[in-house]
Amino acid sequence: MEKKKSLIPFFTKGDVGGLVYMVANNIVNYIIIIATLQGFGWPDDIIFGRVIPALSIGLLAGGIYYAWMACKLSRELQTPDVTALPSGISTPAMFVILFGVISPLHYAIGDPEIEWAAAAAACFIGGFVEFLGGFVGPWIKKHLPRAALLGTVAGIGFIWMATEGVFDVFADPVVGLPVLGVAMLGLFAGYAFPKKISPFMVAIVGGIVYAFCLGRTSFDFTQVGFYFPNPVNTVQALINGFVYVIPYLTVVIPVEIYNFVETMDNVESANAAGDGYSVREAQFADGICTMVSAMLGGVVPNTVWLGHPGLKKTKAGAGYSWISGVILGLAGVLGLFTVLDGLVPPAVAAITFLWCAVIIVAQAFKECKPKHYAAISIAMVPSIADYLFTQVEAALATGSMMEGGWGIWSEMMDSGIKTFQPEVNELLLVNGAMWSGVPEVKAGAIIIGILLGTLVVFMIDRKLRNASYICFAGAVLSMFGFIHHGALGFYPLSPFVIGWFILAVILFVLDFGKGKWFDAPDDFEYV
Repeated sequence: MEKKKSLIPFFTKGDVGGLVYMVANNIVNYIIIIATLQGFGWPDDIIFGRVIPALSIGLLAGGIYYAWMACKLSRELQTPDVTALPSGISTPAMFVILFGVISPLHYAIGDPEIEWAAAAAACFIGGFVEFLGGFVGPWIKKHLPRAALLGTVAGIGFIWMATEGVFDVFADPVVGLPVLGVAMLGLFAGYAFPKKISPFMVAIVGGIVYAFCLGRTSFDFTQVGFYFPNPVNTVQALINGFVYVIPYLTVVIPVEIYNFVETMDNVESANAAGDGYSVREAQFADGICTMVSAMLGGVVPNTVWLGHPGLKKTKAGAGYSWISGVILGLAGVLGLFTVLDGLVPPAVAAITFLWCAVIIVAQAFKECKPKHYAAISIAMVPSIADYLFTQVEAALATGSMMEGGWGIWSEMMDSGIKTFQPEVNELLLVNGAMWSGVPEVKAGAIIIGILLGTLVVFMIDRKLRNASYICFAGAVLSMFGFIHHGALGFYPLSPFVIGWFILAVILFVLDFGKGKWFDAPDDFEYV
């Protein structure tokens, strides 16, 4: 029997567009990661010596594997018309890890080494959860409303990314405002220069040149070299980091569930475009590449990206996938991103923050039914508590350090709620701060957002029994400290357990009254 050969070309003209898409968008994420970690005070030896090389190696592995999957599919179908799956840094997961894990660790610990170890552990756990998505993903996708997942991630994007972007623009308005204005012409108004050159790319490149001419930035090749993390040291640090990351599992696990559901959707869109890839294999690949990256010191997971149908229309093949992986891999290992770091001012990086945030929020509403918009909006709210708590925590910690002490914390052991000393809480409330309930919603904010969004979807869809089950799940999660508490534990008498349970009973009873003494019109609209 004659062995089938792969018919996909080594490189095609269509691969050029895919190469630009993969490299340019991953570089944007690199810029965000570098700028954010520097804002947390991480030294260059951690950022450029461990995080960036490990992340690049993970992307290299992903690019090569997805190119191989394309060749395998080409061999099976005996056709050259196959496009590799686009892959790269998971933007939503990136922001959750940066601001939902590393940021609170930074304010609570203040030691970049420990923060990095915990972030690497979180990344490894995320990769493992993504790997498990190959087994449980279809069930979760079937039972968890899309509005709840997208709404929760949209909340993170809006409160963390959009605010960071706007604030950084106005921190340097001479650079920021012109760059922002030109970028928005392309991103939100659809304008283009000749040859369909996007104003967004002009704003980024032009902004870098503009800032350089103003003396804001400079070329610096002094740190270019060979950076390859020592696996023995990084794995040991990762193992030590598990202790610190346990309280943040309520952040890591939900966002990775979102991540593998997005992988499922993106692979399914590739299948609809004519390339029959295995969803399970793609989830396994994402999970393994993420875990490999984490074991070398990476802190952000890999994922399959949107955009396969568009790349297929442009006749992209497999070449763009492995070549972009090699480019990014070499750039990370050789320290080339240190040059980029010296050239990109914060105001230009801020444009990418704002752009990613708007896309995530817009996608949440675009991909869901209009009747579920309320669920999206409500799911976004808990992230505000996370943001408020972190900002107040940073301000109080700064004040405590100036006074020579850290006496702001009080762990309420009977309820497990992590908050400030009673007198600090009282001062916040007396002086008009919107603080009541903030610590309780901050703890497990992502899970709370998913619960609230799912609850509203089921109510709108007239599934009161399912809504009751969600409230019961909320009671169980609260009982074991996954939500509303500062640490995992057993809190059977928590008021949150009681509250969720009472609502579960109410909804269960009302479900029996549907169509009898409790009903709603089919054409009801809340707007």
